[in-house]
Formats: sequence, C-alpha cells, structure tokens
Amino acid sequence: MLTLPEGAAEPGAAALHRATLTLDSHIDIPWPAGADPFGDTDRHVDLPKMRAGGLDAGCFVAFVPQTRTDPSFCAEATARALAMLEAIRGMARQERGIEARLCTTPAAIVAAKGDGALAIVPAIENGHAIGHDLSLLERFRALGVIYMTLTHNGHNLLADSANPRRDLNDPETLHNGLSALGREAVTEMNRLGMLIDVSHVSRAAMLQAVSLSRAPVVATHSCVAALCNHPRNLDDTQLDALRDTGGVVQITAMPPFLRPRGRAQDVTVSDFVDHVDYVVQRVGLAHCGISSDFDGGGAIRGWANAAESGNVTAELVRRGYGDAEIAALWGGNFLRVMGQAQGAA
Repeated sequence: MLTLPEGAAEPGAAALHRATLTLDSHIDIPWPAGADPFGDTDRHVDLPKMRAGGLDAGCFVAFVPQTRTDPSFCAEATARALAMLEAIRGMARQERGIEARLCTTPAAIVAAKGDGALAIVPAIENGHAIGHDLSLLERFRALGVIYMTLTHNGHNLLADSANPRRDLNDPETLHNGLSALGREAVTEMNRLGMLIDVSHVSRAAMLQAVSLSRAPVVATHSCVAALCNHPRNLDDTQLDALRDTGGVVQITAMPPFLRPRGRAQDVTVSDFVDHVDYVVQRVGLAHCGISSDFDGGGAIRGWANAAESGNVTAELVRRGYGDAEIAALWGGNFLRVMGQAQGAA
C-alpha cells in the first residue's frame, strides 16, 4: 500500500505511480551473494519489494571497492565484477509469480513495463574493475552493462575521486582529473554505447569527462552541493555542464548528501525533493532523475526501501509536478540519455 509522507494527501498519487514507468538508476547487491532476490529479505531492495512499491526497473551495480592498482589487485577487482554481473544476470527469471527480465536497452525496459515484468539492468560501479585493460569494457558491455562509474572512493587508474583514500596514500589529486587511460576509456565507452557515470569522480575529472564524451553523461547517484556541501555532490558549474551537454543527475537518497550530517531517521522525502526542485529550477527538468543507492547506504524516512517508492511520487504530486514531468523524473530522462549513448555507438 502507498504510504504518504507527512502533510501529503494526494488521492491520485498511487494510481499515477503505478501507471508511470519508474526506474531507480543505482542499486547495490549484497556481496558475497546469498540473499534470495525473490524472497522477503532484509535488503532494501528485493523483487517483492520492487513489486509492492511499484518500482519497475533497477540498475543493479557490480560494486568494486578501491584497492591498490598493481596488476594482482586489479585482477581481483575484475574477477569480483564478473562474478557480481553473473549474479545480477541470474536475477532475470520467473519465479513465485514475479517475472524479472534482463534489459539492456530503453525499448526493452519499456516493453517489460508493458508486460508487467520487472527490468533488471546491469551496471558497474568503479572503473577499477578494468584495471589497466580497456578490452574488458567490451566484455562487460557484452554482459549487458549499460554504464560504468569511473571511480569510487579513492583514485584509480582512470581518474581522480571526489573522496581520496588516505588509507591508500592517495594525494589530493593524482591525475589532475582524468588520466590518459581514463580519456581512452571515455572514448571506448562512447564506441560501445556505455553511459559514462560521473558520480564519485573529482570535479575536474567530471568536467573533463563531460567535455570529452560524444554522448551525454550521467551522475547516477549524486545530489546538489548548493543545498548540502558534500564532496560527492555537484556544484552549479557541474550542473550547468550537464545541461549544456544533455546529461542528467539522478538525485539519490543518501542522507549525508541531502542534509549536512544527515541520518536516515532525520532526512525525509521532502529533503530529497528539495534537491530535485533545485536541479529543475537551475538547469531544467530534462536534466534530473531519481535514484536510491539502496543497499549501498541510501535510505531516508519515507523512502527506506523499494516498497516505499510511491512516497516519492506523492511528494512530487504535492509540489505540483504534472504526470509527464513525474514520468520524466522517474525514468524518462535516464532512458533518453541511455538511448543517446547507445545511438552514438
């Protein structure tokens, strides 16, 4: 059942939410694997919670933590990414009255919604997964990966991170943005039709990736620095750069990105939509979307798991967003840039 956030009383919100194609652009999976995605788990996202919350599609990420960058550590990162992608692909089956489909194009995601199936969309978080080997990008794309986040916390061989890792002896900047290998990776991802995800990367690396890419880029799980000054958030210059090149920032339900020192029990859906409002007013509705970072730290009061996804729609309705605008925010804008990246391949 749709539960409304404080102060909301929109009788049409639940029906609108069910009719809208809803896509969450960044969801982690537990690792090592073990939890049954078709079961009632303690995860923030499993397939029953998606179905209960009217969440139609999820980009499930193979997350690789940053380690040292010598070849043996890079090989371990690649092996982990490949194993996680197999687990993500394995979610795509029919069981216990739920059909989940592997979807790697916008058309496939739209078709899954029309058929009442949930869309499983593979992605990679952290370019450390390719180490020194650009040829792995083609292998990942063949496994259905639609985007790769260039870095995570800590610099890698491709780019500087917004969060240097002192435990890895990271300097404040290692490459002054993108490395030469990182620039080659952007070009190769363009060739393959993979979206370039600039969440987690340094400001310089983000702006360089936006300038270099032949297709729009996406920040799949970031928020607004003007509202919450966190290293992971985008400032106005970065938002303007996304607008000017057709990109999108997917606002995410990570408490400390939404409010300074925010905690899950204190940060609300209203705080989340404040960031959506800011992006819409600054650079336009076409450049904003929605993500959770569930099972990777995301969760706020009112949207604590996928079953509560309708509360985001209810708050958007309460603030006056129309049906078409909500559809654009909940997936339309992301599908547009996904299609543009694939079309430019």
